[in-house]
Amino acid sequence: MSGAERLLPLPDVDTAPFWAAASRGELSMQSCSVCHRLRFPPRPMCPSCGSLDALWESVSGRGTVWSYVVCYPPVLPAFADRAPYPVVLVELAEDPMLRMLGGISDCPPDRLCIGLPVQVWFEQLGEGLSLPQWRPLDPATRLSGP
Repeated sequence: MSGAERLLPLPDVDTAPFWAAASRGELSMQSCSVCHRLRFPPRPMCPSCGSLDALWESVSGRGTVWSYVVCYPPVLPAFADRAPYPVVLVELAEDPMLRMLGGISDCPPDRLCIGLPVQVWFEQLGEGLSLPQWRPLDPATRLSGP
């Protein structure tokens, strides 16, 4: 692997359904079969009730920016051509305790703010993998069109 090669996710037994849904353009979360709480990241046991039984449920892919950071050089070589780039922690609409980390596109750093409504989109990585990313819901916040 070269120093500038981007590392790809490695699906395992717990995360494979998440990555399969992402490759179809769907955001899917584990839902506990007992207490019905959504959870992320995927894992074998429910952190709320301890159950080992879970289903997978599609979610809206909408949320709000809970926190963010803008990464400036020096960064890992695989991200050097993107710097500076913002990374967001998104609170999903379905549960205020359910949060996902990811990149945000179509939003200049000076328009990025906590509480910004966002929608998921999926970056095609090759190898049959798609990575959830975020973009603002409001076109006025974006750099360009949809």
